[in-house]
Amino acid sequence: MTEKLTSQEIVDMNKEYTFFSWSVQGQVNPIPVTRAEGVYFWDADDKRYLDFSSQLMNTNIGHQHPKVIKAIQDQAAKLTFTHPGNATEARGLLGKKLAEVTPGDLKKTFFTLGGSEANENAIKIARFYTGRHKILARYRSYHGATHGSIALTGDYRRLAVEPVMPGGVHFLDPFCYRCPFGQKPESCKRECISHLEEVIKYEGSDKIAAIIMEGVVGSNGLIIPPDDYWPRVRELCDKYGILLISDEVMSGWGRTGKWFAVDNWNVVPDIITTAKGITSGYAPLGAVIVSDKIAKFFDDKYLYAGLTYSAHALSCATALATIEVYEEDKLIENAAVLGKYLGEALEDIKARHVSVGDVRYIGLFSTIELVVNRETKESFSPVVMAEVGKVLRQNGLFTFIMANNMGSMVFVVPPLCITQEQIGEGLAIVEKALEVTDKQVK
Repeated sequence: MTEKLTSQEIVDMNKEYTFFSWSVQGQVNPIPVTRAEGVYFWDADDKRYLDFSSQLMNTNIGHQHPKVIKAIQDQAAKLTFTHPGNATEARGLLGKKLAEVTPGDLKKTFFTLGGSEANENAIKIARFYTGRHKILARYRSYHGATHGSIALTGDYRRLAVEPVMPGGVHFLDPFCYRCPFGQKPESCKRECISHLEEVIKYEGSDKIAAIIMEGVVGSNGLIIPPDDYWPRVRELCDKYGILLISDEVMSGWGRTGKWFAVDNWNVVPDIITTAKGITSGYAPLGAVIVSDKIAKFFDDKYLYAGLTYSAHALSCATALATIEVYEEDKLIENAAVLGKYLGEALEDIKARHVSVGDVRYIGLFSTIELVVNRETKESFSPVVMAEVGKVLRQNGLFTFIMANNMGSMVFVVPPLCITQEQIGEGLAIVEKALEVTDKQVK
């Protein structure tokens, strides 16, 4: 019988034989996770952590939900994999369900294994359908790490791997706290919309296949647009015959208190890309869901897209069970209700901590932006934010922390099954960590 590995042995073996993403390998300090349940997980030393970021903003239903675990076991017992050219019950039922929960006339789905692949194939479909080449995306965006999706990504991760796929064009964001156009909320003239139309004209509207935007910007600052922003971008797309793609990889599946973030503004995109919460991370799956008119385009035209694991039977069954959990456990309604409580709590934290420059929240999708000075809005250094992270971890809280040229932030993105008491438990730990930044305010 194999002897159980110690906590340190697990970490050492992982570091010696595997790569960790988005990090300097010699500096990683991973938690050796051994089990999880609900909104908590435990390490090999049986220390409990409150999961305040749903792992990577994807474990929306919480850890180890028995209904989903059973669906995985049942599917594995009868069929784990078949050729993607074959039909399965799980694939058909999931496709039908996605057509029901997505807005408007979105109907037909191409399945991938994650968000990067979903955006990669959305690029192909948009180009095939329109006969145009360019794709517009925002600077404060992350759309994936593969060749096409990283080209659309606006943040620092694209710069490191350039040159990338040609045809990606970036435009500025509707970031009201740090408005790139110098506007104040009370007198804003929506220069962000005028700017986008100007970019469209400069780039040639007849050459632009699509505009892709995250429903709500996730890891680059959790930017919630003004209420008229999405509708006005939809109008621009209609005006110039450009497809509108909503990247709902992170902002979909109840995260904002609606099925998808665009539902908050009653906008119907031409394509939705999604992953993460579709299975809550229990199995890998991504999806490109297109409108009926785009679907019919390929009835008599070849779709140059394919993946060995497209519509993987185990993943499709997992997604079906996950969507049932959203509905039966009323998790999307819970996100909407508790989102109001979370927003009020974050505003209270902002009022009491001088290092908090801004709090942004919609549903259970939120961030605390930390600044050295509220007037200059100078961000804290990675060294200071590492200290913040250290305090959080010591006190048993796991969450996503930003410390780069996009800002310094602590994200609060818990599983949708969380309770008000558990939110309070986590925020109390966050406030302990804010003592680090409060002391450094100038």
